[in-house]
Amino acid sequence: MGSFGDRNDAQVSAESLGLRHVLIVGGSTGQWVDRGRDHWLESARELSAAASAYGVRWLTLRPYGALGESAIEVDVEHVVHLVSCGVVIDPTSDGRQRLVDAFRAIGEGPINEASVAGSLYEPADGEPDLVVICGESDRLPPSLVWELAYAELVFTETNWETFAAQDLVAAVAQFGRRRRRFGGLDA
Repeated sequence: MGSFGDRNDAQVSAESLGLRHVLIVGGSTGQWVDRGRDHWLESARELSAAASAYGVRWLTLRPYGALGESAIEVDVEHVVHLVSCGVVIDPTSDGRQRLVDAFRAIGEGPINEASVAGSLYEPADGEPDLVVICGESDRLPPSLVWELAYAELVFTETNWETFAAQDLVAAVAQFGRRRRRFGGLDA
């Protein structure tokens, strides 16, 4: 495998599959706090560059769960624009709370699939096509509720704290090899 910035057949294939939004789920909110702001920004830059090489427009980072901690304010910017890929850092580890917040944001407006998805992923322009989960493949993160309907899930045993561009490249390559049930192209 070349460097994450090299364009190869797997990347061209991923673009043709319409990969626009990738969500990476990993670590607890406590681990996020321990990571520190500078490390966060460096990781976001590296992952954004890797995602941009695939034509991904939005990359969302979210914790796996709180792991017993109460809500912790994570000291990171919630939306940053790096390279050509926007990065959304969403520290909400409870998927049910994310839905409640989305309904609250919609207010008196119409509640339908499009309005809920729009509220959940704002400012991203669509739901994730691919969800990369740093963790065991026999457990689903509590931070995922809405995404389980249509997004393609890829589990990686890479520890959240060491997850890097080459891990994202491997996940996108796996995504590109799959025959997907919803919205995918026949392989």
